[in-house]
Amino acid sequence: MHPNPAFRGVEAAQNLALLRARSFGILTAMGADAPLASHIPFLVSHDAQSIEFHLVRNSPMTRALGAGAEVRLIVEGPEGYISPDWYGADDQVPTWNYAAVHVLGRAALTSEEGFRDLLDRLSAHFEARLLPKKPWTSNKMSDGVMERMMRGIVPCRLDIREVQSTWKLGQNKPESARLGAADGLEGQGHAALAALMRHPPS
Repeated sequence: MHPNPAFRGVEAAQNLALLRARSFGILTAMGADAPLASHIPFLVSHDAQSIEFHLVRNSPMTRALGAGAEVRLIVEGPEGYISPDWYGADDQVPTWNYAAVHVLGRAALTSEEGFRDLLDRLSAHFEARLLPKKPWTSNKMSDGVMERMMRGIVPCRLDIREVQSTWKLGQNKPESARLGAADGLEGQGHAALAALMRHPPS
């Protein structure tokens, strides 16, 4: 996380909104010889105390979580390169603006009872973004196929201990410079990051 306090200290609701909007991140844990990383889709619980996900059954990360492990889940929001020309001021240098949330806690494998429900909720979460397309559901699978495929994955839960974040959006610049950079970004197709820079969270 960035050490500059200008880029931190946003409301917890802002971090939670990014986690739920993305619902995809990089789970990291210490392995026997090197750090481990797995890219995972996930669901945040209603009370924001835990995160549900699944892993490939035969993987180093699954083995690491077998007895429980301290992990960090890295979730990235909008990001982009900032050209100093966009600031409209002298003696500026390039930088990279971004939003990122890190979730720290203990993760472990969970009971496979209710695993099908987790997978159905996970797919429903993402299918809802594709409306008006009729949502895919696991009921469309032929008899026995879903069960066979589920043998290759395992359910997991991360109990959230701490949430850290960086919202580096040019808050350390004069407003005119920050807005100029936002305009430059939007011209390059980075509308989401530009919108955040125009109205940084607090």
